Amino acid sequence: MIRKLFCILCVLFLLPCRVYGEECSADCRSAVLIEQRSGKVLFSQNSDEKLPPASVTKVMTLLLIYEAVEEGKLNWEDEVTVSEYVASMGGSQIFLEAGEKQTVKDLTKSVAIASANDAAVAMAEKIGGSEEGFAALMNEKAEELGMNNTNFENACSLDSDNHYTTAYDIALMSRELLNKYPEIKDYTTTWQDTITHTTAKGQTEFGLTNTNKLIKQYSGATGLKTGSTSKALYCLSGSAERDGMELIGVIMAAPDPKVRFKEMAGLLDYGFGSFTVLKGEEPGTRVGEVSVYKGKSDKVSGVVSGQISVPVKKGEESKLEYKLELTESINAPFEAGAKLGEIIYYSSGEEAGRADITAETGVEKAGIGDTLGKLLNKWFEN
Repeated sequence: MIRKLFCILCVLFLLPCRVYGEECSADCRSAVLIEQRSGKVLFSQNSDEKLPPASVTKVMTLLLIYEAVEEGKLNWEDEVTVSEYVASMGGSQIFLEAGEKQTVKDLTKSVAIASANDAAVAMAEKIGGSEEGFAALMNEKAEELGMNNTNFENACSLDSDNHYTTAYDIALMSRELLNKYPEIKDYTTTWQDTITHTTAKGQTEFGLTNTNKLIKQYSGATGLKTGSTSKALYCLSGSAERDGMELIGVIMAAPDPKVRFKEMAGLLDYGFGSFTVLKGEEPGTRVGEVSVYKGKSDKVSGVVSGQISVPVKKGEESKLEYKLELTESINAPFEAGAKLGEIIYYSSGEEAGRADITAETGVEKAGIGDTLGKLLNKWFEN
């Protein structure tokens, strides 16, 4: 009742609503809050509405850069030659010149910290052959992640009628980036840095300043990406971590930059204040054994491969329970990490998540000598 009354007063006196939940809304067109590990939605407001994302687009650009490096298609010290098209980019930029060479590392840093359009398009051309080719890769990744209301047409932020996404879809790609490549936080938590321009005129140092004021204003902030254009207004994918809980919030179409950061702080406060996280068994924990058929060892230990997290309302915590679903046996040979089954977690009687159980060690196929040895051992035991 008090929360509803507060919201009514906010509307009557045109005050920004600072209480989040079912009864109140954020001062923006669209918003969502998720727990990073599980992806569970904690707050949603028009989160499936298709809107222009501005430079929050670059979350996907960064994700594809890190994937390309992981797959060996790029190295951080590889040089990228700046094209005429890249040098012509407007908006937020690091003023790259045609023919200039920059490393993948410095271009990535410039995208993550300073939201540089020219750096983003330079990397798009390097990976996709052209910005159009890279946009196709962006859309393939979006489909893979279940971003069902998204279509990308460029790698940076330029407004286009057919370049759109949603708050929820932004949360999905932000989660993928942070979960898969947590090292991105080395850049997204950096307030200021520099790169060096090397051109025919010589070398000059260029300063980078983070566009995300959240990292200076909000305790525990870890990123992630701002965006603004006249069409998109003010957008933000914000992330933060406190007491072992990681949250991702998305604000789209806020009326001004101050409101964007204020609403994000309120959204994150709501998450940290209203929820806690229950965690499953730690990776590497032994949870059972499986028989090995025709192996040098008769059994192999199963270990939990990944830790799940389950956000629950404070005051409603209950201990996580689990059951194991293991295969009866596994044929040798196999390597460490072979899947043996799953550990399934329950909270208040409902399934809360699951993780793979994998072989702690590999087992080679038994030879004739191994088989005879086992038979002799059994004979002597009897």
